[in-house]
Amino acid sequence: MCVNAGSSSLKFKLYEMDEKAMGVKKLTDKASYLTTLTSGIVERIGHDDAIFTIKKPGGYKNTKILPVKDHGVAVQLVLKGLLEENIIKSYDEIDGIGNRIVQGGSYFSDSAVFDKDTADKIRKLIPLDPLHAQAHLTCYEAFKKALPNVGEVAVFDTAFHQTMAPKEYMYGLPYEYYEKYQVRRYGAHGTSHKYLSIVAKEKYLPKKKHTDIITCHIGSGASVSAIHDGKIVATSMGLTPLAGVMMGSRTGDIDPSCMPYLCRCTGKTVDEMYDIYNHDSGVLGVSGISNDTRDVEAAAKKGDKKAILAIEMYAQHIADYIMMYYGKLGRCDMIVCSAGVFENAPLYREETFKLLKEALGIKIDSKKNKVTVLGKEGFISTKDSKIPVVVIPTDEELMIALDTARILKL
Repeated sequence: MCVNAGSSSLKFKLYEMDEKAMGVKKLTDKASYLTTLTSGIVERIGHDDAIFTIKKPGGYKNTKILPVKDHGVAVQLVLKGLLEENIIKSYDEIDGIGNRIVQGGSYFSDSAVFDKDTADKIRKLIPLDPLHAQAHLTCYEAFKKALPNVGEVAVFDTAFHQTMAPKEYMYGLPYEYYEKYQVRRYGAHGTSHKYLSIVAKEKYLPKKKHTDIITCHIGSGASVSAIHDGKIVATSMGLTPLAGVMMGSRTGDIDPSCMPYLCRCTGKTVDEMYDIYNHDSGVLGVSGISNDTRDVEAAAKKGDKKAILAIEMYAQHIADYIMMYYGKLGRCDMIVCSAGVFENAPLYREETFKLLKEALGIKIDSKKNKVTVLGKEGFISTKDSKIPVVVIPTDEELMIALDTARILKL
């Protein structure tokens, strides 16, 4: 069971895996060792009109609207649904639970057994991730109570980024703030970046002994990473997921002096302004329309100037990071596009890579770019592009499932 607890949601996926999963040589052979039994989501947790959706292969979907007080109730709802939908006959069929954890701090460079020690460390990190950490802990405790004999694993979004050198993760602040308060760059989306780099090497660069890859996880939340020989060199998100490229509702990188200046101008507190940085900024803030890039694209096509500006800024931020990471790596074998926007929105990919045409010699095939959407994988660059660009749909749940099997020795 793979679990992804958001601040007000709970996504889940249940896999059946055979013994090949423990010794899997290639992620891309997943059809040979893994079957998806069900998936779903509990949305609007904390409301009386929460939405519980459960799906099965073949297109079956059942949706209910009902009160869900907290993540603990959501866990009970999911487990009950597995039985009611005849997906499993007994909870004894569940061998392991993998939990996606957003923030692991510097405690974890790999996934870990989710026990009291792991929970205590996550609890210490709540100030770094107040939106998700408590939800993660509530889910862990709810599953532990319902399935006391089933092992749980914590899979950290930050773990893959722990190979960054101090010069990359440290900030130009007094060193004591790092020592006392652990203020540094941690990154996010690490499970996705790891998956993308592995698939890129397996499928597209199998003969390369050494690889330099730039991965772009561009969704509502967005990050870019530079990866050398399967290890992170640099990543765009920082202490929290607010840093880096401009996102759906997040500012991305911004002059720190904007905070005190805007607080003085508006009379808002730091917490209020920080909330605006996270929830009312980015594409939403600039366009004044939506944090959904599809809505902004539609407005831009009608000539809305702020929507056009939002798209230009969005593309420019991503292009800036790709250019910077090319410089850090010194070369680049491949650029990978993934996540909601870069898997499904040709316009945003086109706008980004045309900014890199002159500097990096990247050429996008407009026909390939247009059709490579909705789960399709493949090259969107031309054959004479100096750096190949490929779209690879990410699969964080697969990584969680494999790590759970590995850590629990299933």
